[in-house]
Amino acid sequence: MEKTAQLIKLQDYISRYEWDTYRYPTQFIRVKKQNWKKLHRMWSNPDMYTPNIGLEEDIKEQSSAFAKWKAFIRRKSNQELENQVNPREKLNELPETEEKLKHYFLDEIFLFQLKWATSTVNRISYVHKKYYTDPLLKYLLQRFPDTYLLMYNPVFNVKSVPVDCEILLVSPIGIEILYFLEVDEQAVIMAGNERVWTIEKNNDVSKILNPNIALKRTEQIINSILLSHEIEFPVHKTVISRTNSILFTNEPYQTKIVGKKEYPTWFNNRRKLISTLKSNQLKAAEVLLCHCQSTSVQRPEWEDDISIQTIGDLEE
Repeated sequence: MEKTAQLIKLQDYISRYEWDTYRYPTQFIRVKKQNWKKLHRMWSNPDMYTPNIGLEEDIKEQSSAFAKWKAFIRRKSNQELENQVNPREKLNELPETEEKLKHYFLDEIFLFQLKWATSTVNRISYVHKKYYTDPLLKYLLQRFPDTYLLMYNPVFNVKSVPVDCEILLVSPIGIEILYFLEVDEQAVIMAGNERVWTIEKNNDVSKILNPNIALKRTEQIINSILLSHEIEFPVHKTVISRTNSILFTNEPYQTKIVGKKEYPTWFNNRRKLISTLKSNQLKAAEVLLCHCQSTSVQRPEWEDDISIQTIGDLEE
């Protein structure tokens, strides 16, 4: 089964992980594993299966207190059954090789991750279409282990003021703040301790704002939140370029610089991290999510029944 990090926060969209940070990471791993096994069995034995291929989520049957919810689910399922493509036709659309099947599954998982990072059972955020084709977002989610929790440009509330922050990779051993700096492959990036860095290509020279300024701002916010909750969890800053060399005399204080030559080592070290989800990791993620801004609206199907808002164990 391919590795996939978990998208726990996307910009200022509402996330299921902020609803229950301890439950959803383990549920994601379980659902992903179950669906991969099911898909692989279907692919290996096409004559034995005629179900819908779409990625499934857990739906726990509850007591009569959830009668209205179950009625809604039945109505929705009936509608989907009437409109769906013939399951056998869907099965025939699966890739011919196992390697291509893995990529197919990763793309299904990607849509699933976006859903969880932009909705809860009774609220939903309006997502900019760019995120469905964002190559860096997709890359990060499809290259790191399940135990990595990704916060993609989260918006934190700092004294009631929203502040856009850099990418956060919350691993079992610490938080890494990432700044990706990638320009024309023929260019060389010259890092310095000043306010600007230099980009050189042939005889052309241009300047950009020192990435460490943005990294420090995010670091200060993260450390302030962790300190206020008395959580000790390492925080590191990293500037990354997968496409360019980054030259520097002295590496910035407490900031790692990873150019295209160093990137494979950096990447493989994180891929090889073998660890389960850690309590301190989930605790840190929970408090960070609590301080994030979330913009959402109530799902139309819940407007006539506010009691549904109390349900915490069911998914759409």
